[in-house]
Amino acid sequence: MKKVGIVMGSDSDLPVVEKAIDVLRQYEVPFEVHVYSAHRTPEQAKEFSSTAREKGFGVLIAAAGKAAHLAGAVAANTTLPVIGIPIKSSTLDGLDALLSTVQMPSGIPVATVAIDGAANAALLALQILSVSDESLAKKLNSARTEAAQKVLEKNAAIEQQYQN
Repeated sequence: MKKVGIVMGSDSDLPVVEKAIDVLRQYEVPFEVHVYSAHRTPEQAKEFSSTAREKGFGVLIAAAGKAAHLAGAVAANTTLPVIGIPIKSSTLDGLDALLSTVQMPSGIPVATVAIDGAANAALLALQILSVSDESLAKKLNSARTEAAQKVLEKNAAIEQQYQN
């Protein structure tokens, strides 16, 4: 099975990124986590992303706040799918990071999830990997079925409570 690579611009992003880690652990998908900054450690970020395919990665997740150039810097150095997580900052509530992550130039795509949307980033990574992994696809389908069932159970309880 291919690995998921997670890179964050600062260790202060870890509380958000841990939500992605939890999802990957739940699905028993191998991953690595690194702290590389697009601005402070550009060579290390480039090395990580440019060699990721050869090292067995299938998808990369890049989390960063404020200027949030990390996902774009990673995507510029690989043809693997890159998923950006814009991290909420104290200045503009993450809007700066969202716009930096989502506004990539043509030819360098970055899939972008919601501000602090680490769990969805991991789920999207799993969906990408599931294209070539039937076992993972079955796990994802089962989780969706369970989630739908929980909603239907809640609906039935509400309907029962408020029936006239």
